[in-house]
Amino acid sequence: MSNAESPSANPVSKGDMRERLIIGLDVPGVEEARSIVTRIGDAGTFYKIGYQLAYAGGFEFARELIGQGKKIFLDLKLHDIGNTVEEGVRSVARMGVTFLTVHAYPQTMRAAVAGKAGSDLRILAVTVLTSYDDNDLIEAGYAPVPAAELVSRRAGQARDIGIDGIVCAATEARRVRGIVGPDRFIVTPGIRPAGSDAGDQKRVVTPGDAIRNGATHLVVARPIVKAADPRAATQAIVREMSEA
Repeated sequence: MSNAESPSANPVSKGDMRERLIIGLDVPGVEEARSIVTRIGDAGTFYKIGYQLAYAGGFEFARELIGQGKKIFLDLKLHDIGNTVEEGVRSVARMGVTFLTVHAYPQTMRAAVAGKAGSDLRILAVTVLTSYDDNDLIEAGYAPVPAAELVSRRAGQARDIGIDGIVCAATEARRVRGIVGPDRFIVTPGIRPAGSDAGDQKRVVTPGDAIRNGATHLVVARPIVKAADPRAATQAIVREMSEA
């Protein structure tokens, strides 16, 4: 472990698995998102707002949910010059959200750590997007670095800089846990219950496998928000996580 500041608290309470399931509100508007949250009720406590909803009224909706006692993961994947990232993170910190993502580039991560100083905001570094495989990295010019190696390298940099957690595919969670140690969050998207469609994700696992691999939080969107009964779908995933 480096001399960089590490997270001061246990990354997650293991008593209530609802706190470890982040429901991705990947929908085009606030009214649809509000309807989903209402239908889920107390079965869900933690919601992700990404680009699609954020730029369609999602920032104000995030404040609304926070006011109702919900937790918010703002998935913006910030990446810009250092000063811009630092000031942007400082503004997000004032909203009261729980998690914010940045891309795992060293300058960006250092700026994000500076911007969230003195707040309860936790910064998550995105290593390699779960929609990417080795061929995508080759196309982007990363050859001959495979996805697994790049994830490991960026996780180590995030640890040394003092980032609160890592976003990675659940297939990489066990290896990342060995790199970042026991006190950081590992948030895994690309989760699909057994038998569901993988969609555009290329590195997916089931909720139970993700927990067993060392993830602290799982992000699940389509299997819940597109379900005929989002509350029942949420409860089923929480149950699978608990059994793991």
